Amino acid sequence: MDWCRYRFRSVWDLPAAPQAVYRVLERAEEYPRWWPQVRSVDVADEESGTVRFRSFLPYDLCVTAHAGRRDPAAGVLEIALDGDLAGWSRWTVTEHGAGTRALFEQEVEVRKPLMRRLAVPCRPVFRANHALMMRGGRRGLAAYLEAV
Repeated sequence: MDWCRYRFRSVWDLPAAPQAVYRVLERAEEYPRWWPQVRSVDVADEESGTVRFRSFLPYDLCVTAHAGRRDPAAGVLEIALDGDLAGWSRWTVTEHGAGTRALFEQEVEVRKPLMRRLAVPCRPVFRANHALMMRGGRRGLAAYLEAV
């Protein structure tokens, strides 16, 4: 097992139409407005930008995100990541009951040196930190969607 590799999967059920959720998720530059753990998004061009995020643990992660698949009809947004994390992330947005289910999937390798050194003893803590970040994102997005 490579202790520096992670697979994450989160499901967010949201009280808004899939098209509305997709429109918010495709505007990554606005994530800091509703996702407290996304500290900044600096757009480089139409296809890439730098994202800095921090959850509960006292360290920032910085990644460069490159647009991948963008398919509104299928509800899919995918990016490639490089920097402190390398790999990919994907949103899949589908209708679910009276609202939307947003599935977040991510496969990454940690490249941040300190996290690599602490990979074995801190793996459960890193996973919990990610779960807290995702919980904050779901709450923030639900509140944002209700306000707009």
